[in-house]
Amino acid sequence: MSKSAGRPGYEGESIIRIPPHHYIHVLDQNTNIARVQLGPLTYIRQDNERVLFPPVRMVMVPPRHYCVVLNPVARNADGQVLFDEAGQAKLRHADLEIRLTQDPFPLYPGEEVQQAVTALQIVFPDTALRLQALLDFVDGAGEARVAGDEWLFEGPGTYIPRKEVVVLETVKATVIQEHQAIRLRARKEGVDRSGVTRVTGEEWLVRKVGAYLPGAHEEVIDIVNAFILTDKKALHVRALRPFKDGGGRQRRTGEEWLVTMADSEAHIPSVSEEVVDVVNVTTLSSRQYCVILDPVGPDGKPQLGQKRVVKGERSFFLQPGETLESGIQDVYVLSEEEGLVLRAIQAFTDQYDGEEEEEEEEEARSKRSRRGFLRRPGDRWMLRGPIEYVPPACVEVVLRRTAIPLDENEGIYVRDMKTGKVRAVIGHTYMLTQDEELWQKVLPDNVEELLTSQKDPLADRSNRNKGPQAVQRDRTRVVSYRVPHNAAVQVYDYREKKARVVFGPEMVMLGPDEQFTVLSLSGDKPKRPNVIKAICLLLGPDFCTDIITIETADHARLQLQLSYNWHFDVPQRSDAAEAATLFSVPDFVGDACKAIASRVRGAVASVQFDDFHKNSNRIICSAVFGFDEKMSMRPRLHFPQNNLVISSVDIQSVEPVDQRTRDALQKSVQLAIEITTNSQEAAARHEAERLEQEARGKLERQRITDQAEAERARKQLLELEALSAAVESTGAAKAEAQSRAEAAKIQGEAAVNEAKLKAEAQRIEAEAELQRLAQARQQELSYKKDLDTLEVEKQQRLAQIEAKKFRELVESLGSDTLREMARAGPEMQVKMLQSLGLKSTLITDGSAPINLFTTASGLLGALPGTGQ
Repeated sequence: MSKSAGRPGYEGESIIRIPPHHYIHVLDQNTNIARVQLGPLTYIRQDNERVLFPPVRMVMVPPRHYCVVLNPVARNADGQVLFDEAGQAKLRHADLEIRLTQDPFPLYPGEEVQQAVTALQIVFPDTALRLQALLDFVDGAGEARVAGDEWLFEGPGTYIPRKEVVVLETVKATVIQEHQAIRLRARKEGVDRSGVTRVTGEEWLVRKVGAYLPGAHEEVIDIVNAFILTDKKALHVRALRPFKDGGGRQRRTGEEWLVTMADSEAHIPSVSEEVVDVVNVTTLSSRQYCVILDPVGPDGKPQLGQKRVVKGERSFFLQPGETLESGIQDVYVLSEEEGLVLRAIQAFTDQYDGEEEEEEEEEARSKRSRRGFLRRPGDRWMLRGPIEYVPPACVEVVLRRTAIPLDENEGIYVRDMKTGKVRAVIGHTYMLTQDEELWQKVLPDNVEELLTSQKDPLADRSNRNKGPQAVQRDRTRVVSYRVPHNAAVQVYDYREKKARVVFGPEMVMLGPDEQFTVLSLSGDKPKRPNVIKAICLLLGPDFCTDIITIETADHARLQLQLSYNWHFDVPQRSDAAEAATLFSVPDFVGDACKAIASRVRGAVASVQFDDFHKNSNRIICSAVFGFDEKMSMRPRLHFPQNNLVISSVDIQSVEPVDQRTRDALQKSVQLAIEITTNSQEAAARHEAERLEQEARGKLERQRITDQAEAERARKQLLELEALSAAVESTGAAKAEAQSRAEAAKIQGEAAVNEAKLKAEAQRIEAEAELQRLAQARQQELSYKKDLDTLEVEKQQRLAQIEAKKFRELVESLGSDTLREMARAGPEMQVKMLQSLGLKSTLITDGSAPINLFTTASGLLGALPGTGQ
């Protein structure tokens, strides 16, 4: 930066010492022009001058650095600073100058360092700088750049900045791995690295493996990973715009197709397609099939509204638009007791005929291969087993039928859907046909409750509490009821308008139009109507209890509890008319109790209380049963309407209704009870005293007998003790001797076993040591053998290497070269001797001595002038 002001003390100093590579600015106050003084210098300031700042170090730009200077001085072609007429350095105002490595330089007045010394930016491999031109200029390669142009400076290299260029960003290469691609978008029209012209906004993929450096007008949107396709996975792809796929097929907008492993093992979606879903393979076993809706035809177009049945074993991919109806289904495997109800959706020719009879089934099967059966839409038929069946696309499986096993006392209600008739099938296994269905028989609520209750009509006839939770009845099953022994049930057929009575023990099974006759009987005490609901009528004998209120002739009101024994007299149960009379009276209990109560009230009303209290049984029985022509009491009461017979009457209690009458009757009863109690108490006391005397005599006799038995037992005890002592002494001595002998025997056997074990142990140790030494020697021999083998191999390989080296050396030099080398020594010696003027020579290595005294003259020749 320029220094426009100095320290306060510098204006007074006249001598300024400027070190090397320093400078100052001196202002001439007369001309108001500042100049630069460079060091090393001792500057003497004039009076009209002022030093603007103390000596400042020059700007030093080291190698591979630069700085930016604002308002730089103007220079000529030789690089000299230009000055105006006044001697002031000319500046390029509002301009910038980038100065690279050079000698230290000062800043002239007006110059400023806008950017300090900065290291040049190194652009590494696979990176680039995106540059933008601020001004029009021509770069070093001679290419004209216009303001706003963008380009890349690709590495490796060092970027030299220019004032006309600004660095927008550092672009790094994107590494494209195997099964990857990068998605690019053009920011403006241009040509990509492949030489393809791109328009603004166009997108494309680069699949080449390696580092890719996007161009100046390209931007990376995303890295697209390939979908790895296997024999169990495929891709559902949709075209976003018209294009030609990798297989060369033209695709239209919205078209969908499947990419499988047969097309490509790794599929990278292009910019013109999108992956809708990953489709898993559909695998069918030999016992499975599926129905494909809207299947794709051979031309690749979906057949809307059609169906195709695919049977296993098979594996396939669902094409776009195809769906499975009800998923993967199991093949219908039908046994002999199973069948399928089928319905035709459209007309077709069927190879299976489900309407043959069972006895003609084998013959029909033989004909199936020779003829077909025309099915029209809506036709229903049944296919019976045993068979494996896969329904075609034009057949709908309505339901699967299973034969219903029925015992002889079981049945079902079946309705024919064509005629509407309902019938009961009882006693044999039955399978519904295609035109039949199970019919539910609805019963009244009270009948339903009685049938599903867990009460026994005979054992629980007096229990009015609700039983356990009722079990829901299957309404399609034939309604059955077990009539207990000595009971009757009336069933009415509403279609035939007839009733039948069934006597037990018997199983009643209702037809489709039959209903039970429900009995509504009186119950409780006193009797109330509609208390007991029952299906079966018990024929007795049984009893019923009722409480009635009577009044005597002297107006004493009494409450009687009477119990009646009754039964139905049915001599001929096979007679339907006589059996029907049992149910002619809806509430036989209430009617009988009312009739008997009326007779009793009439008879008691004519007698006094005392008379009734003494003769109540006779009065009530005569009133109930009456008298015959001989004035003797009848044995029973017969109701001819329903053949009900009352055989006896039991008076269980008589209680006065009036309180005073009740108190008087209670006192008399208590007095009678007290007299009876005292007499019984005296008789019991006398009997107790007699029994006590007898018990004492028996006890004394027993005591004497016991003492005699005790003495005899004591005598036997003493004899046994003496015998035991003798046996004990003899046994102790014998046992001690046997134990000593046994101990000595055991000790000897133990010593022998110990010696055997020690010998065995020593033998095992010796064998183990011998085996260890043998293995050690064997290992040592193996080691020496391997070591020798390795040494031999080493020497052989070294010899081979030397031989190869010598052979290659000889081959590289050549035979001519070796011959010249061999001849070079002797020839050189000859030439040397010739240069010495020698006529003959003798060359020896000194190992064989030569007599030179006699041969010297002959070998060397005569000396010149010896004869003279």
